Amino acid sequence: MHPAHTPDEETLALWYALGRLYSDADGEGRRATKLGFTVVCIIGALVLLSVPLFGTAWAGPFAPVIPVLAGLLSGGGLFFWKRSRLRRRAGALRRMLAERGLDAERPARAGLGAYYDAQLILLRSEYEYLRLRGAGKSVRLFEESFGFTLEDPFETGPLNVAPDTEGMRRLRERWERRISMRRERGMESPTLGLREDRAYRVFPREMTVPVELATRRAYLTISRELLLERYGWGLREEEDRLPVALRRRVERDLGEYADLTERRDLRS
Repeated sequence: MHPAHTPDEETLALWYALGRLYSDADGEGRRATKLGFTVVCIIGALVLLSVPLFGTAWAGPFAPVIPVLAGLLSGGGLFFWKRSRLRRRAGALRRMLAERGLDAERPARAGLGAYYDAQLILLRSEYEYLRLRGAGKSVRLFEESFGFTLEDPFETGPLNVAPDTEGMRRLRERWERRISMRRERGMESPTLGLREDRAYRVFPREMTVPVELATRRAYLTISRELLLERYGWGLREEEDRLPVALRRRVERDLGEYADLTERRDLRS
């Protein structure tokens, strides 16, 4: 769900294109490593096969280095080509957002209208998880970028809000008021880029069905982990001693988590 002041469709499309670009870039290192390793294996096998035909004189002492060098050149070349293309595309999207008066390095500066409820619940759950782990720098990044506070009427482990509810609408309004107050006082939020997005998925994402399922699974995973920390593996036995409202939230979170995990296993 978006709030009433959602940006126009073209602006949303730019934000979502930037988010997809960063999502795609997340696997570049793995793909480059896989290509490099494959090339090392193939070239190494060819060098070994060439020995009966040509002997070792053609390569001399450099024979062991040839496969490694080929792997580095191919994997490294792919990585730097992909990264160069990412910079060009991201630069073009940043310029287009800047033309609309938006800061592409501060996606929430003008408000949370580009964010769906599911993503905001995930971001707020990550904030809570990091806070409990004492990750001060990351906690401040969430507070200064999205208006989160320790006093928010938000709970996870179990969750007390769901997407498309009145409670979520009130939370949005609270966070946007804090963002607006910071901006009026001249307090700028930190800049965000590929590194922060790779760690926390901080740029807006369009909620296609697969993305929404992955997002829900992610925030329910955090909620489940916090539930187990608080109540232990004997949670089912503890449920009888929990208040009715809390027990219902526990059952909802665990049931939805099991549902989504089962769907993923079936697809696999």
